[in-house]
Amino acid sequence: MHDYDTLRALADEGNETALDRLADLADGRGDLAELSDLLDEGSEQAGRLLTRRAVANRDLRELQRLSDAGSSEAETELERLLRAD
Repeated sequence: MHDYDTLRALADEGNETALDRLADLADGRGDLAELSDLLDEGSEQAGRLLTRRAVANRDLRELQRLSDAGSSEAETELERLLRAD
Protein backbone atom coordinates (compact mmCIF):
# COMPACT_ATOMS: atom_id res chain seq x y z
CA MET A 1 0.00 0.00 0.00
CA HIS A 2 1.35 3.36 -0.99
CA ASP A 3 1.04 6.44 1.17
CA TYR A 4 -1.30 9.02 -0.38
CA ASP A 5 1.14 11.87 0.21
CA THR A 6 3.92 9.94 -1.53
CA LEU A 7 1.68 9.22 -4.52
CA ARG A 8 0.62 12.89 -4.63
CA ALA A 9 4.25 14.03 -4.57
CA LEU A 10 5.17 11.63 -7.35
CA ALA A 11 2.16 12.71 -9.41
CA ASP A 12 3.14 16.35 -8.91
CA GLU A 13 6.55 15.47 -10.33
CA GLY A 14 4.88 14.09 -13.46
CA ASN A 15 4.68 10.38 -12.64
CA GLU A 16 1.67 9.14 -14.61
CA THR A 17 1.49 5.81 -12.79
CA ALA A 18 1.13 7.63 -9.46
CA LEU A 19 -1.54 9.87 -11.01
CA ASP A 20 -3.42 6.78 -12.20
CA ARG A 21 -3.12 5.18 -8.76
CA LEU A 22 -4.56 8.34 -7.18
CA ALA A 23 -7.48 8.08 -9.60
CA ASP A 24 -8.05 4.45 -8.59
CA LEU A 25 -8.05 5.43 -4.93
CA ALA A 26 -10.46 8.31 -5.53
CA ASP A 27 -12.75 6.00 -7.49
CA GLY A 28 -12.69 3.49 -4.66
CA ARG A 29 -13.82 6.22 -2.28
CA GLY A 30 -16.43 7.49 -4.74
CA ASP A 31 -14.72 10.89 -4.70
CA LEU A 32 -15.96 12.38 -7.97
CA ALA A 33 -14.53 15.81 -7.20
CA GLU A 34 -11.02 14.40 -6.88
CA LEU A 35 -11.48 12.33 -10.02
CA SER A 36 -12.49 15.49 -11.88
CA ASP A 37 -9.44 17.30 -10.49
CA LEU A 38 -7.20 14.42 -11.58
CA LEU A 39 -8.74 14.53 -15.05
CA ASP A 40 -7.88 18.22 -15.18
CA GLU A 41 -4.31 17.25 -14.29
CA GLY A 42 -4.22 14.94 -17.29
CA SER A 43 -5.05 11.58 -15.77
CA GLU A 44 -6.39 9.31 -18.50
CA GLN A 45 -7.35 6.79 -15.83
CA ALA A 46 -9.58 9.39 -14.16
CA GLY A 47 -11.21 10.00 -17.54
CA ARG A 48 -11.83 6.28 -18.01
CA LEU A 49 -13.29 5.92 -14.52
CA LEU A 50 -15.54 8.97 -14.88
CA THR A 51 -16.63 7.78 -18.32
CA ARG A 52 -17.52 4.35 -16.92
CA ARG A 53 -19.68 6.00 -14.23
CA ALA A 54 -21.37 8.32 -16.73
CA VAL A 55 -22.17 5.42 -19.07
CA ALA A 56 -23.63 3.38 -16.20
CA ASN A 57 -25.84 6.35 -15.32
CA ARG A 58 -26.56 7.15 -18.99
CA ASP A 59 -25.49 10.71 -18.17
CA LEU A 60 -25.11 12.27 -21.61
CA ARG A 61 -24.26 15.71 -20.24
CA GLU A 62 -21.41 14.30 -18.16
CA LEU A 63 -20.14 12.38 -21.18
CA GLN A 64 -20.19 15.61 -23.20
CA ARG A 65 -18.26 17.40 -20.42
CA LEU A 66 -15.70 14.60 -20.33
CA SER A 67 -15.43 14.63 -24.11
CA ASP A 68 -14.86 18.39 -24.02
CA ALA A 69 -12.13 17.78 -21.45
CA GLY A 70 -10.35 15.58 -23.95
CA SER A 71 -11.57 12.08 -23.13
CA SER A 72 -11.81 10.24 -26.44
CA GLU A 73 -13.45 7.30 -24.69
CA ALA A 74 -16.23 9.59 -23.42
CA GLU A 75 -16.73 10.94 -26.94
CA THR A 76 -17.04 7.40 -28.32
CA GLU A 77 -19.48 6.36 -25.60
CA LEU A 78 -21.55 9.52 -26.04
CA GLU A 79 -21.92 8.85 -29.76
CA ARG A 80 -22.80 5.21 -29.08
CA LEU A 81 -25.51 6.15 -26.58
CA LEU A 82 -26.92 8.86 -28.84
CA ARG A 83 -27.22 6.39 -31.71
CA ALA A 84 -28.85 3.77 -29.48
CA ASP A 85 -31.70 6.03 -28.34
